[in-house]
Amino acid sequence: MAKSQSQALWSIILAGGDGERTRPFIEQWLGYAKPKQYCTFVGNRSMLQHTLGRADRLGAPHQKVTVVAQAHQGFASEALAGQQAGQVILEPDYCGTGAGVFLPLTYVRAWDPQATVAIFPSDHFVFPEDRFLEMVQRAARASHIFQDRMLLLGVRPTHLELDYGWMNVGGALGWSGGSCVRQVDSFIDQPAPLDALNAMAKGALWNTLVIVGKVETIWKLGWQYLPVIMERFERLGKAIGSTHEGTMLRQLYQKMPTLNFSRELLQRASERLGVLELEDVRWSDWERPDRILDSLNVLGKEPMFPSDIVATTRSSFSSLSSIEVN
Repeated sequence: MAKSQSQALWSIILAGGDGERTRPFIEQWLGYAKPKQYCTFVGNRSMLQHTLGRADRLGAPHQKVTVVAQAHQGFASEALAGQQAGQVILEPDYCGTGAGVFLPLTYVRAWDPQATVAIFPSDHFVFPEDRFLEMVQRAARASHIFQDRMLLLGVRPTHLELDYGWMNVGGALGWSGGSCVRQVDSFIDQPAPLDALNAMAKGALWNTLVIVGKVETIWKLGWQYLPVIMERFERLGKAIGSTHEGTMLRQLYQKMPTLNFSRELLQRASERLGVLELEDVRWSDWERPDRILDSLNVLGKEPMFPSDIVATTRSSFSSLSSIEVN
């Protein structure tokens, strides 16, 4: 693909994970293992297809980059059939969200180095989509002002969801389309109940891991905090479009360090982050079957799976992982 000079928003969709926490539930439902992003829990579209549809509403299909695991190529081909797939990158092996973010970013940087990108997990539920996309666009506009920062979308907690990452937020940095852009002060990963209560009382937000920023800003932060993998992706970037691109990609993934983007980069770079609160949007990370069923029940939607399967798997999670606050 030739380099573009477009200033439009690019979308990066992360679909390389195995979804181990939902694996027993999905195996009981379908009779075989299938990563949750390729499953259709309601209606007639999978989670990945929903995410692809949102990206298509933000920009041109060729400015949509989806990273999938080589081992999931069959599932991905099925999900992408008949759709405007955009750019699809096969990750030789899943090595955590560090590599999962910087692999597609390497390609966007090669094609459009001045681009703004929005990074989306492919296994999250959002409703209504119109409002969610409006907030992403506000973050994209804000990224032109705060070019040295990555911007996150955060959600005001409704209960003590102890499996989520939480963000303590600070003062206002500015405004974008009626939304306040605030400083991220610090992160709390999987807090204890008392810590979560204290954070909630101080206005902390859940981290959706929806990220918007300039390619070069994210790239520089990668070099600052994840140099062990950035050297590899720098070499890949120079090979993109050449006859040895595929060979280079496979070689780089041999003994690729497994790094977590949130823990290794975001939590260490809070002074370079901003956050916009997702207002009037229902959001959930569907990494547990009970969250899937709860979301569908709230919307009055009939799940594609027998709901009694969730009851049999719900007990496998700690009773403290999700505490309702009245």
